[in-house]
Amino acid sequence: DDPAYIVHISSSVVNSRADDFYTRSKTEQERMVRASGLKHCVLRPTLMFGWFDRKHLGWLRRFMDRSPIFPIPSHGKYVRQPLYERDFCRVIQGCMEQQPDGEVFDISGQERILYKDMIRTIRDVSGARARILHIPYWSFWTSLWAVGLVTRNPPFTTRQLEALVIPEEFPITDWPQRFGFEATPFSQAVDETYNHPVHSSVFLEF
Repeated sequence: DDPAYIVHISSSVVNSRADDFYTRSKTEQERMVRASGLKHCVLRPTLMFGWFDRKHLGWLRRFMDRSPIFPIPSHGKYVRQPLYERDFCRVIQGCMEQQPDGEVFDISGQERILYKDMIRTIRDVSGARARILHIPYWSFWTSLWAVGLVTRNPPFTTRQLEALVIPEEFPITDWPQRFGFEATPFSQAVDETYNHPVHSSVFLEF
């Protein structure tokens, strides 16, 4: 039999300034994979989106249908590098075929997009009608804090807001060239995700 090969899915947070349980768990997982002695590579994706997403951008998209107002904290000029899940699947496939050993790949979205522009693109491409409204950061934070007092599992927390406004960017590497395909432009990926006649209305329960 062929020896085992591991494609370990880590996260770009290991390169971030965040220091929380999730970040530490991803760092420890990478250490365990390296110590395993098995042939492996490590992928560090940024924020992903695509079909069946019940969190992150998928949740934000559905919120646009539930509320006439979509709030954005402060100026909204926070750089995001969203990664289309279909592109990431192609990267995983490429790793299984090439089996690079011991390599670490930063798989960030190829476009740097301001949060406010990302939200506007999702709204416009999907046809949602929510009005985008900028809200002072302190007011946004206080509202989330108050919701957290009365909701056991709030959809968005003060810690997530604090992470959103951290001014950091992740390296953009030429992973499309490495794995032999073109990255999907963000606006096209949004259209495929939220306007598909079958899959756009489906999200996973867990």
